[in-house]
Amino acid sequence: MPRSYVKEARKRVGRRRERIGPIVERLAAEHADAAIALRFQDPLELLVSVMLSAQTTDVNVNRVTATLFEKYRRPEDYLAVPQEELERDIFATGFYRQKARSLQGTMRMLLEEFDGTVPRTLAELVRLPGVARKTANVVASELGHAQGIVVDTHVRRLSQRLGLTRHEDPVKIERDLVRLVPRADWARFPHLLIWHGRRVCDARRPRCEDCVLAPDLCPSTRV
Repeated sequence: MPRSYVKEARKRVGRRRERIGPIVERLAAEHADAAIALRFQDPLELLVSVMLSAQTTDVNVNRVTATLFEKYRRPEDYLAVPQEELERDIFATGFYRQKARSLQGTMRMLLEEFDGTVPRTLAELVRLPGVARKTANVVASELGHAQGIVVDTHVRRLSQRLGLTRHEDPVKIERDLVRLVPRADWARFPHLLIWHGRRVCDARRPRCEDCVLAPDLCPSTRV
């Protein structure tokens, strides 16, 4: 099992609930530009971008959607072409067959049940084909209706290192985080951890000497 830093955190740097405020404040000051890396201009483009981002990079998705969104502007456009054509258009994102099926299924449901608009609630979003909780959380948060906290690889790793959770399962990690993080910060908190994970807290070689959370807020710091 992975090492848990929870007990160490409580003993050396204080309890989670006491540290979460300062953690958010310091990361927000350090990464003032932290935001979603996907490029979109409306809720539909956001939804498509997040669906395409599975198992690939945001940079790759942005490269594909730069031309994709010129061709497909409405839900009807995704249904007006054969699946094979849509597959070719999103081929570079990987898993293109499954993604094409999911996109067309989602567009069909948007038209049949949501008047062609992207829903805002998690309960509605997760009904869409190919939209799991993580995707739904991203979409809802970016549309200003955060109802949970996005848990990706960076969020999981940093939450564990900071002693905010002892779990590996994303659902359980999110459950721990929503109990700790003020609701007003649910949308930006994942971005702060993601950018900190990319810039400082690397998976293999974290630069603890450059970390704004070391040594008083992070139990796993080497400083």
